[in-house]
Amino acid sequence: MTETATGPVAREMIERLTAALNPTRLMLEDQSNQHIGHAGHDPRGESHFALTIESQAFAGLSRVERQRKVYAALGELMRERVHALTIRAAAPGE
Repeated sequence: MTETATGPVAREMIERLTAALNPTRLMLEDQSNQHIGHAGHDPRGESHFALTIESQAFAGLSRVERQRKVYAALGELMRERVHALTIRAAAPGE
């Protein structure tokens, strides 16, 4: 499993995703610095992320169902701290 972002919000996201989805691959990139001055930018940082995650939990699910699983795992972080999240979710072997 690969983890890239290291701030406190990113660490919490990684912990929640790992606990809920048991990923075989997880990469989380903090892209907040690319959105300075844009809507939703949080001066505290860690507001825009790109996630690549592979988990058996996604097997047989549609793209929307996979995204719902990710949002459910992240819970209130999506309302309170994360403004934007790009999700690439796959099952092993896809």
